[in-house]
Amino acid sequence: MPNAVVVKNLEKRFGRFVAVDRVSFEVARGEIFGFLGPNGAGKSTTIRMLCGILAPSGGDGTVAGFDIRTQPEQIKANIGYMSQRFSLYQDLTVEENIDFFSGIYRIPREKKQQRKEWVIEMAGLAEHRRQPTAVLSGGWKQRLALGCAILHEPPILFLDEPTSGVDPISRRRFWDLIYDMAGGGTTIFVTTHYMDEAEYCNRLGLIYRGELIALGTPRELKVETAGGDRENLPSLEDVFVARIEARDRAEEAPQEATS
Repeated sequence: MPNAVVVKNLEKRFGRFVAVDRVSFEVARGEIFGFLGPNGAGKSTTIRMLCGILAPSGGDGTVAGFDIRTQPEQIKANIGYMSQRFSLYQDLTVEENIDFFSGIYRIPREKKQQRKEWVIEMAGLAEHRRQPTAVLSGGWKQRLALGCAILHEPPILFLDEPTSGVDPISRRRFWDLIYDMAGGGTTIFVTTHYMDEAEYCNRLGLIYRGELIALGTPRELKVETAGGDRENLPSLEDVFVARIEARDRAEEAPQEATS
């Protein structure tokens, strides 16, 4: 079975600035893949290319079997996307938001009500279905946005820092939903700043200054950073700090040698 996402030497340039620099990785079907990195590292730019929103400057890739260069519209029809801003219309009610996204995703008329009720139940919004979205808590908005993003039951879901600004309990409930979806075969590609969330992922990629500097399971990355010691493992935060500092030292070394 082909991988859900395949990226080879993906690159994005804005003038002389290289936002994504020859990044390569694969994401298996049903995998929860965490994409981490500091602000400005290239996470969102990469996701935008994978979602067919932004054309790459170089490299190749496929998402759900479609070419990111030549088939962006087919990609958009076969993925779900949710950002930290939740992409909801605050002046619409819960039901009206769901109806709007049902139209955007062209949900067949005979399935619209069924899918609406599924979203409302999943999000725990039965008692708030006719309330304006603006009055909902951050956790409820988050789950509503997730439901709207997967109304069309896409095989791949992209989540760009989806838990930013919500409380820890809502974050935990959100990840329970993510596990359920992955268990059903949905591929999850998620960016996050939270190290505890990174632990939930099957594999992780760390991007820094546009380059992919680490790739593996959380345990693999910890063992590598510990020099093979499988007993005294560092935290993921320590792992990423160590990788970034090593990358900075490697970049500084040639400059010092020529100075």
